Amino acid sequence: VQLVESGGGLVQPGGSLRLSCAASGFTFSSYRMSWYRQAPGKERELVASISSTTTNTNYADSVKGRFTISRDNVKNTVYLQMNSLKPEDTAVYYCHGRGYYLYWGQGTQVTVSS
Repeated sequence: VQLVESGGGLVQPGGSLRLSCAASGFTFSSYRMSWYRQAPGKERELVASISSTTTNTNYADSVKGRFTISRDNVKNTVYLQMNSLKPEDTAVYYCHGRGYYLYWGQGTQVTVSS
């Protein structure tokens, strides 16, 4: 089982990034997928989640209207489009899968700074 995140990096405030999480080794289409983040000295928090059939999405209040979660059940990939990024979005972003089991990716660093 693998969840491999990509797309993180350094971006200026107001900029955009698109994170991807490629899944393998489990029935991706049956799992609810989420993005979490953890900033230095803070607890890991839920950023966004999407149901297995894409009919239901949820977002943290801090990212509503700026971030969009989506998934492709053919490519076994979940995405997080992040727009209007702020310095407080700086964190390690983790991909998470919840179904019969729980899976975590290794994380990708997002740094928002001028």
